[in-house]
Amino acid sequence: IREFLDKNKVKYSEFRDEKGLIQKVAKLIFDNKVVGWFQGRMEYGPRALGSRSILSNPCNPEMRDILNAKVKHREMFRPFAPVICYEDVNDYFECDKPLPYPTDFMLMVYPIKKEKQKLIPAVTHVDGTGRLQVIRKGQNMLYYDLIKEFGKLSGVPMLINTSFNIRGEPIVCKPYDAYKCMMGTGIDCIVMGKYFIKRKDNPKDVWQSEKSIND
Repeated sequence: IREFLDKNKVKYSEFRDEKGLIQKVAKLIFDNKVVGWFQGRMEYGPRALGSRSILSNPCNPEMRDILNAKVKHREMFRPFAPVICYEDVNDYFECDKPLPYPTDFMLMVYPIKKEKQKLIPAVTHVDGTGRLQVIRKGQNMLYYDLIKEFGKLSGVPMLINTSFNIRGEPIVCKPYDAYKCMMGTGIDCIVMGKYFIKRKDNPKDVWQSEKSIND
């Protein structure tokens, strides 16, 4: 990651520790920024589960439209999924007990409790349901801790999680892919490993030709 950023003169800052990273990113999401999350090994398939994700605020009633229009470039009615920590699921969803294993992979849809729907409008489908991803402690601790930190700020221990790509393209794999996706969309910033890159700090024309970027 560092080699790509330096080679292409991308402006970035570096987090000294995971605690600082988590606090910064949680605050950005709380302030309604859209964050590209690029951590660890790549993901592929129909879902991103916390390694190549776009994360945002589920409490903002406008966030679904923002993501569809400015980031994913897709139909406005299409919903987004919440990611929530295992121990908090029953506070928000009417789920099976015990919680089925497929919920770890964003494969199950459950009713959102009526009294909670107004708190998380960006992930509440028109029928009052949500297709949730459950994250369990020990599975992906950086991701888990980020959700918990956002919960401290907002009172809602949950994030919007959608795959880090635009419609018609695969999930980003390499740093180049993530950078190009950010610069061509409404993603405000990306966190790649311990490196933090803001779209507004970097010239938009750099990514527009693949020849201008050293992959």
